[in-house]
Amino acid sequence: MRPMRRSLCVFSFLLLLLSAASVAQVGNIPRPTPTTRVIGILSAMTLEIETLGQELTDKTEMTVQGIRFTTGSLKDRRVVLAHSGMGKVNAAMAATLLVEQFQPTHILFTGIAGGLNPDLRPGDVVIGAKTAYHDYGEWTPEGFRVGRTVDPFTGKPNPLFFPADAGLLAVAEKAALDLKLAPVKTALGERTPRVVTGVIVTGDAFVASPAKKDALRKEFKADATEMEGAAVAQICWQRRVPCLILRSLSDSAGAKALENVLLFEKSAAQNAALLVTSIVRRLEVQTRLTSESRADAVLGRPAPELEGRWHPRGLVEVGADEHHK
Repeated sequence: MRPMRRSLCVFSFLLLLLSAASVAQVGNIPRPTPTTRVIGILSAMTLEIETLGQELTDKTEMTVQGIRFTTGSLKDRRVVLAHSGMGKVNAAMAATLLVEQFQPTHILFTGIAGGLNPDLRPGDVVIGAKTAYHDYGEWTPEGFRVGRTVDPFTGKPNPLFFPADAGLLAVAEKAALDLKLAPVKTALGERTPRVVTGVIVTGDAFVASPAKKDALRKEFKADATEMEGAAVAQICWQRRVPCLILRSLSDSAGAKALENVLLFEKSAAQNAALLVTSIVRRLEVQTRLTSESRADAVLGRPAPELEGRWHPRGLVEVGADEHHK
């Protein structure tokens, strides 16, 4: 080989190495050491995650594949927040990176949604007992038929409705009992929102149609519709990560949905954040009580008298009469 040609080959090889190194630095950030008991919290819009971000202490940030993750402490529990962007693909990508990079013990997806249940109003919060895609399936001569996704790792069909993690659902329902939500201003005056457990459906389209709203309510018995939840629930189901979808209503998915989002998105996001914060606090209490009980069992000590105890349905508060038993 001629010296000139050899030099060009070596130079080209070095360029390839440098390019590969550059791509690795940008796209393949080394996985950090897992933070103890970190909870992952995702949302589709910046408003939703910024509300929680304001409550964090000891914040640090890192960017993975273009998504910014913020770690810190929320109610004494380590959490990692991320804004996924709108739509199922963006949400699935964010959830996957969150699982891979931070190995969270739980994942919460929070944000706003359109209401399908006629008994609910803007500001109300829906805890997703189960979540489904409303736009995944096949078109047939008789119309659209909803289908089930398939787990690519096992080849088996996923559930049509992804169930919430039972433990997280119990914690969320308990947290909702004593939660004080921010009042919502309406044309008829202020009203106090409420929290319900229900069904959430997901699709890659913003629903602002009375006909579509009625169809989703009829077919799925759904209480809320949004654009990300089922995608996150699917990733968590396939990766065996406990997950819960929470949505605060910003509109009623009808003809005035876009107008109502502008009016109610801020208060809706605030109420969703309040519930998430309460859930995180209770999860930390649960973890602490469990750790103390294990330590007592190992050391042979009697269990300390606490202000509550945990069972599969959540924290049971101890009343004054029980203290004196």
